[in-house]
Amino acid sequence: MKFVGAHVSASGGVDNAPLNAMKIGAKAFALFTKNQRQWVAKPLEERMIQSFKANLKTSGIQPQHVLPHDSYLINLGNPDPIKLEKSREAFIDEIKRCDQLGLKLLNFHPGSHLVKVGKRDPQYHEKIMEAELNCLDLIAESMNLAIEATKDLDVKLVIENTAGQGTNLGYKFEHLAHLIQKVDNKKRVGVCLDTCHTFAGGYDLRTRKAYDETMEAFDRIVGFEYLSGMHLNDAKPKLGSRVDRHHSLGQGEIGWDAFAFIMNDPRMDDMPLILETIDESIWAEEIHALYHLIESH
Repeated sequence: MKFVGAHVSASGGVDNAPLNAMKIGAKAFALFTKNQRQWVAKPLEERMIQSFKANLKTSGIQPQHVLPHDSYLINLGNPDPIKLEKSREAFIDEIKRCDQLGLKLLNFHPGSHLVKVGKRDPQYHEKIMEAELNCLDLIAESMNLAIEATKDLDVKLVIENTAGQGTNLGYKFEHLAHLIQKVDNKKRVGVCLDTCHTFAGGYDLRTRKAYDETMEAFDRIVGFEYLSGMHLNDAKPKLGSRVDRHHSLGQGEIGWDAFAFIMNDPRMDDMPLILETIDESIWAEEIHALYHLIESH
């Protein structure tokens, strides 16, 4: 069974998120448990925690189908030691907030190496590869530290693949596999595949053959046992553009067929499938349309 929703607003308090999800007919949702553009947030009050849990029960959405996202400020691969420590502290706080709300997943972008190398540099590719490898190792170290700091908690760190814009890592399946291989406690790690990011990273989804080849590569390199959720977005840029610009379903370069493949793929059952498309006024329509794809195949 598929559980589709959207990244809904938690404005006014995290307890509003389940109600906002319910309004659009969602069976899953994502949220920020704090202001995503600020480093520090007030601790969650017990009243707010209990209200969130009550509203979640009212919505009929199960905790395992909620996919919180951490702050955009966090960079677990930051080469600056002071900024890295700040990111690690904030990340641990995010894990604890998820646990307080009774949630089992925390979605995050791996990180960025921030190394600047001119493309005319004769050693450009070698320097970029070195920067990426060093950054991946730093991200894995950050993940291990966070897991150790929250070893009594049962929150899975869900690595989101990226479009590879700028110096962002995670645009290759090999990046995800490298992080998983380096994490000591494999039970505390998962992956979220974003369709826009996957496509922008160079993995085609538009035809049955392309979809099957991409998913076979993901299974071979990463493993479907680690897939813990998906972001369902069409893409404005072309295949392999390494540009992160989402679009409404069926209105971008990916098209509807890819989403039909996903909605009829049993490997995506019982996990949050989250819209991050650009027009929230049609999220309810997009959710309905996705479920209709199951009926039409």
